[in-house]
Amino acid sequence: MNVEQIREYCLLKEGAEESLPFGPDTIVFKTDGKIFLLLSLDTGHSQFNVKCDPDKAEELRAEYTCVLPGYHMNKKHWNTIIVNGSASSTLLKEWIDDSYALVKKKKKR
Repeated sequence: MNVEQIREYCLLKEGAEESLPFGPDTIVFKTDGKIFLLLSLDTGHSQFNVKCDPDKAEELRAEYTCVLPGYHMNKKHWNTIIVNGSASSTLLKEWIDDSYALVKKKKKR
């Protein structure tokens, strides 16, 4: 997936909005006012941050070299995903979906 494909996929989510609150190099995707993905535009490769269950976050980091602790985020709850071809588009979408679901679930409480 490239930056535009990630952007388009995020905007398909119900209630998803995009903004540039941190400047022109990071697109922030929110639903119900809560961030579910940050997409970096200033690196040589695509990368994004997604929210993740803390236990699953650790598992993903151990299993995939493209999954790192969340850059500039709470590393317990966020992962940075380097889009370098080592994880399939299907898997990237699953991680985006999980992040979106965690944010939506939290809103309903």
